[in-house]
Amino acid sequence: MTDTDTPDLGPDPSLLLVDDDEVFLRRLARAMEKRGFAVETAASVAAGKAQVAARPPAYAVVDLRLDDGNGLDVVEALRERRADSRIVVLTGYGAIATAVAAVKIGATDYLSKPADADDVTRALLSTGEALPEPPANPMSADRVRWEHIQRVYEQCDRNVSETARRLSMHRRTLQRILAKRSPR
Repeated sequence: MTDTDTPDLGPDPSLLLVDDDEVFLRRLARAMEKRGFAVETAASVAAGKAQVAARPPAYAVVDLRLDDGNGLDVVEALRERRADSRIVVLTGYGAIATAVAAVKIGATDYLSKPADADDVTRALLSTGEALPEPPANPMSADRVRWEHIQRVYEQCDRNVSETARRLSMHRRTLQRILAKRSPR
């Protein structure tokens, strides 16, 4: 699927994107509009829930971790207002437990960042009859590890000792990893 392909969105192409990463949100909104969706955006749980209350969309892409709370709150609100909506939870904090929680609450699919507009569109429009194709360029195991370390490092306010403790690794080992460039 490319930017010029317009999938069959049905009678209601409304799409709500909820993400606190402003650049990613704008870029994904433009890409989804090119695919025929009528896009509205929200940068917080509160704004997402307000838009769901005003106009529950047919489709939604919701980031799991937002500045003001958990994106699953938006998923729950949308499920209550519109049971037929197709919801994809998108997050940089991929874990099996959160994927299970998202699907139990009513998400249609769960994607880890970085996910492009093609991945999101496939997840929103999948019927669940067949497994989706694997990504063309998946992250390497080294890259996934590096991303996880960076995420924990940022969550620990860039404190090397605290990060090393939480990751159960030696502080010097962590310092060496942080000093290197990110793997491809």
